[in-house]
Amino acid sequence: MGAACIKVTKYFLFLFNLLFFILGAVILGFGVWILADRSSFVSVLQTSSSSMQVGAYVFIGVGAVTMVMGFLGCIGAVNEVRCLLGLYFAFLLLILIAQVTVGVLFYFNSGKLKQEVGTMVMSIIQNYKVNASSSRDEQLQEAWDYVQAQVQCCGWVSVYNWVNNSELMDFTVTTYPCSCENMTEEDNQNIVKKGFCEVNGSSTQGTNRPEDWPVYTEGCMEKVQAWLQENLGILLGVCSTVAVVELLGLLLSICLCRHIHSEDYSKVPKY
Repeated sequence: MGAACIKVTKYFLFLFNLLFFILGAVILGFGVWILADRSSFVSVLQTSSSSMQVGAYVFIGVGAVTMVMGFLGCIGAVNEVRCLLGLYFAFLLLILIAQVTVGVLFYFNSGKLKQEVGTMVMSIIQNYKVNASSSRDEQLQEAWDYVQAQVQCCGWVSVYNWVNNSELMDFTVTTYPCSCENMTEEDNQNIVKKGFCEVNGSSTQGTNRPEDWPVYTEGCMEKVQAWLQENLGILLGVCSTVAVVELLGLLLSICLCRHIHSEDYSKVPKY
């Protein structure tokens, strides 16, 4: 009965570590996506906040270590090697502590992150130019154009944030940010306009007023926050699943270690 119990525990631990390996790859991929994305609001986030970049590197590190630990756990479980199981348990506990610490730090710094994002977006709007002065500025402008076009909003708090852009307000005809243009849902698919556009048939007026712009009137702040909360929910769901698998892995590795009284290192594969 005891041998059967050990065998069942061993293969359950193997299956959990296989799942653990896959989830580690998901976490690593999420961190790489944060750093590599250049076409959505994530680009603005990771440029505006150093904590976002640090978080991305933490995800990559945790994901990579998680994959290695999942691999070691599989070998230790199948071959019943207490040394590998003990090493697996120790590193798994450290990973779990690190994840909880990052989650707590992110929670308590969420207000600071929101403030940094708002400041960065207002800076992008104020300094937006048709011909960006640097590749970094161009990437940020393209990311913000993408947000306004896809989220269907204009400005951060409201469309009137664009009156702080001196280049736009210097036009003497009705000119507006192209990515803000209020288009039908069919026309808006996969279309991201850039720069400034003139209203067809507009005449010289001497002033350029937001009231005359054919743009979305709602600001992006509330919509972006809703988008972040939605994606944060997905992230928290993945992290919670990983945490549950980690706890089960800890319990199963302890049980297996307690029942392994001798170990044969000749069964460990040599590479």
